[in-house]
Amino acid sequence: VQLQASGGGLVQTGGSLTLSCVASGSIRSPNSMRWYRQAPGKQRELIAGINSSGITNYADSVKGRFTVSRDNRKNTGYLQMNSPEPEDTAVYYCNMLIWGTRFNYWGQGTLVTVSS
Repeated sequence: VQLQASGGGLVQTGGSLTLSCVASGSIRSPNSMRWYRQAPGKQRELIAGINSSGITNYADSVKGRFTVSRDNRKNTGYLQMNSPEPEDTAVYYCNMLIWGTRFNYWGQGTLVTVSS
């Protein structure tokens, strides 16, 4: 499985940005697509996830501002970032975990910079 993340860039506080993650290859279900981020000098953190049934979960730091979704027909996941703050500046990574297996796949990161 290969994951290709895109959509990062520069966004102003109060704006919005949507990241995409396209999965290709032999994708098995059930699975979870998750979004992590890593800010400069900090550890990578899990911020949102959605399983193949559409159940979502969020870290408190993004709850109410970010929305995770997926289109299983397109094998694509999305992270919509509303009202981002400078503290959201980080490299964002998508991840796919295949349930019941040891398979855990990572995409390359995409940089999001939020300016005030």
